[in-house]
Amino acid sequence: MSDAITRAAQILKDHRASIDRLDAILVYTLGERFKHTQAVGRLKAEHALPPSDPAREAAQIARLTDLAQQADLDPEFAKKFLNFIIQEVIQHHKQHQS
Repeated sequence: MSDAITRAAQILKDHRASIDRLDAILVYTLGERFKHTQAVGRLKAEHALPPSDPAREAAQIARLTDLAQQADLDPEFAKKFLNFIIQEVIQHHKQHQS
């Protein structure tokens, strides 16, 4: 193998190792986030609060859109991702209310 190919293979390996670490961080972060949203869902159920809070959701989307722009992440992707999480959280909250 040429030096350039060997170097490219090492760079690829390093990138993949970083991606793997970041994927683990994402999974554990989402796990921690959902622990908190489950607690919120139980609290809402105990106090007969609605499972959805549209004003909070809109504020979060705006805040995370801004953060995405600062992080050079496509804001539309960030919105889609957050909307997916919000819908999942709402479903969990509805389950607590049943």
